[in-house]
Amino acid sequence: MKRRPWHITLIVWVGVTVLLLWSLVPIYWTLASSITPTVEFSARPLHLWPELPTIEHYLRLLGVMDGHFGGVDVAREFRLALFNSVVTASAATVLCVLISFLGAYAFARMEFPGRNLLFYAVVGTLAVPGYAVIIPLFRLMVALGEIDSYVGVTLIYVSAFLPLSLWLLKGVLDALPRSLEEAARIDGAGHMRILFSIVAPIAAPGLTATAILTFLGAWGQYAVPLIFSPKQAKPLTVLIPEFAGKNIVDYGLIMAGGSIAIVVPCLLVIFLNRYLISGLLAGSTK
Repeated sequence: MKRRPWHITLIVWVGVTVLLLWSLVPIYWTLASSITPTVEFSARPLHLWPELPTIEHYLRLLGVMDGHFGGVDVAREFRLALFNSVVTASAATVLCVLISFLGAYAFARMEFPGRNLLFYAVVGTLAVPGYAVIIPLFRLMVALGEIDSYVGVTLIYVSAFLPLSLWLLKGVLDALPRSLEEAARIDGAGHMRILFSIVAPIAAPGLTATAILTFLGAWGQYAVPLIFSPKQAKPLTVLIPEFAGKNIVDYGLIMAGGSIAIVVPCLLVIFLNRYLISGLLAGSTK
């Protein structure tokens, strides 16, 4: 086997190293800053690791220690924001996967007029910038009375991630053999029974990958909840920047809150990584 030239190998390793540093250094800095005492943030030169690590900022967020910022109970606001993030991201994931699964099955298995045109029209909305529809969506949510509610922000998440989910799942279903479905149909099974009893278990990697991508996308949203759920239903992404006030910036709370906010998606990707990869590759070949 012909060996790769050394300079090519060197370029590859340099590229990988730069990519890892670009990705991991901000996470390391967030984690290190979250255990840095407040007085050390103004120290010069900056330390790559705190001289006296502390978990005070986490204790303030969790309510173990008294913590107020701008007259607001930090622990109460943090618990509510964490709950809001989990509820809206989870609800959007369930609805998006369910609706896109039904739609993908219809586009992949059923014949009806304008099928391809409708599919490409839905997927084509991926090219529409989100900010272009902010004002119409806002007026719609005001008319429905769903501003600052779980329902309103969840529906917006679903509308945003549904085209991508539909595209991914249609590719997955197109790659699946139809023999089991045809046998079940001969035995008298209907579309819904075939869909959930036969197709769903086979397409599980694709469904899992779609769920992961939807959850991560909804969890990391900032602009949408800032506009549509700025108070009672605001998630962590909206709460954490509020620790930077007009006259003071609490870097410890910001970094501790950010560290907790990245734990959920990191654990999700770590434990479900193999499903994510297999799901994304499921529709690559037939």
